[in-house]
Amino acid sequence: MAERNERTGDEGQRQSGENGQSGENGEAGYEAAAVRRILRESGDTWAVVGLSNNTARAAHGVAAVLQRFGKRIVPVHPKAETVHGERGYASLADVPFPVDVVDVFVNSELAGAVADEAVAKGARAVWFQLGVIDRAAYERTRAAGLDMVMDRCPAIEIPRLG
Repeated sequence: MAERNERTGDEGQRQSGENGQSGENGEAGYEAAAVRRILRESGDTWAVVGLSNNTARAAHGVAAVLQRFGKRIVPVHPKAETVHGERGYASLADVPFPVDVVDVFVNSELAGAVADEAVAKGARAVWFQLGVIDRAAYERTRAAGLDMVMDRCPAIEIPRLG
């Protein structure tokens, strides 16, 4: 069934197991454990792909929440703007230091390439935001040894950890 993400306007197919919250072979268990690992153990430098100074965009608010919880955010957007006091970069490849987690706020059609860039960059984890779903990218990223969650928001998950 096609669903429309009200926040992004993206349409996409949702099938059981696509976001890792249901499905076979313990995928839901992996997803819950991955959320905890990414938020607690994967490191504190988060590249936020799609982050700009547009306060109406979800990325802006989520980045502020990440900062409040002690994460260093690295804005990645073609405009390379400084956001929340952090210098921005036009692409993930332009970031001149290691990043631990790549948080992806681009549409699903572009997200797979960002996940591949995260693997090449040496990130420890990839996080696809609510409404961002690319099953093939999820499988590639996990096969490369990175933790990954899809169709979730760290601003929702991080307060749940206590």
